[in-house]
Amino acid sequence: MIRKLASGGYRLYSRKKDAKTGKRKNLGTFKSLAAAKKHEKAVQFFKRH
Repeated sequence: MIRKLASGGYRLYSRKKDAKTGKRKNLGTFKSLAAAKKHEKAVQFFKRH
């Protein structure tokens, strides 16, 4: 899940909420949407291999 920040960057959050905190985990902050999407793809690949 990618959200645009007020600073103009993009942040990648986990799809599910953390059971302990009730919030989504921050999986990285990026300057461009393309970089965030690339990292999201890498995270999904890593989860399944």
